[in-house]
Amino acid sequence: MALIYCGIDEAGYGPMLGPLCVGLTCFAVDGWEPGEPAPDLWDRLRSGVCRSLKELRTDRRSRIAIADSKKLKLSNQLKTRHPLVHLERAVLALLGSAGVEPVDDGHLFAALGVELPDEPWYGGRARALPVGSLPSEISVARNVVGSAMRSGGVEPIELACGVVGEQRFNEIVRTTGTKSEATFEVIGRHLRLIRQRCDGENPIRIVCDRLGSRRCYAGLIERALPDVRAAVVDESHERSVYRLDGWGCDTRIVFEVEAEDGHLPVAAASIVAKLTRELAMARFNRYFSGQLPELKPTAGYYADARRWLADAEPVLSPAVRTRLIRRG
Repeated sequence: MALIYCGIDEAGYGPMLGPLCVGLTCFAVDGWEPGEPAPDLWDRLRSGVCRSLKELRTDRRSRIAIADSKKLKLSNQLKTRHPLVHLERAVLALLGSAGVEPVDDGHLFAALGVELPDEPWYGGRARALPVGSLPSEISVARNVVGSAMRSGGVEPIELACGVVGEQRFNEIVRTTGTKSEATFEVIGRHLRLIRQRCDGENPIRIVCDRLGSRRCYAGLIERALPDVRAAVVDESHERSVYRLDGWGCDTRIVFEVEAEDGHLPVAAASIVAKLTRELAMARFNRYFSGQLPELKPTAGYYADARRWLADAEPVLSPAVRTRLIRRG
């Protein structure tokens, strides 16, 4: 029996500038038996995947690192390697093992189902990929990961990313009073996508990183899936677990503290979300530096966003500032 093992995680929850991105990855895992815990995919895929950059330093197998994206993105100040090298290697290798080989950021966004906000700063020419590796290096990593998938009985069946732009983010915060509703709007989309993509026969386990300190999610789940009842299995300090009655097959969803450290699909979703946001911010920075060449780029987080807004003031009209800045 195959288990459909899914992970959901976000990037860009806190910044003042740029989109909120929520990644999704789903894997079909052979050889799972009912009643068993979700399998350790780092162990299953160890010939092609490791858990940290430390392991990569002595690696000779062209493996990829899958971990919390914050641990994989390198400093923007680093001169010897591109800061996105490990994020893009992981995403491009995983997509490649599923037969998808994006050649630029536009193709990558399309492959992940990304819809960027309809703003001029997210437009412009597509940027060739990879940005931090040679195409031949990505090809080798793709083959190594694909081989590990086949030998481990694992198949990637979905990699996706939902995006909440600045104006939609502000609208959600204004009407609900909380930023977490913006994240759950995309989680709801991902739950509906999982239901659409999966066959209704194999059991499904969905793991999400916990939304702040929230413990109770049944109402949110049932709002996203009106014909499903979220039956509480556990609502503890560490995790909240629900059985989704009416889904059509044995399905459970877990909201867990630091889920990216315990579940490879969540770590992979974190990477998908982070790479999407970083490439969107690269478009953002190219657009505004085209208007003000001396303008230094920003990652959009509060302290630097304030610096950037002050520096960019000569090219920001009041209307553009309003559309740019996330509230809450």
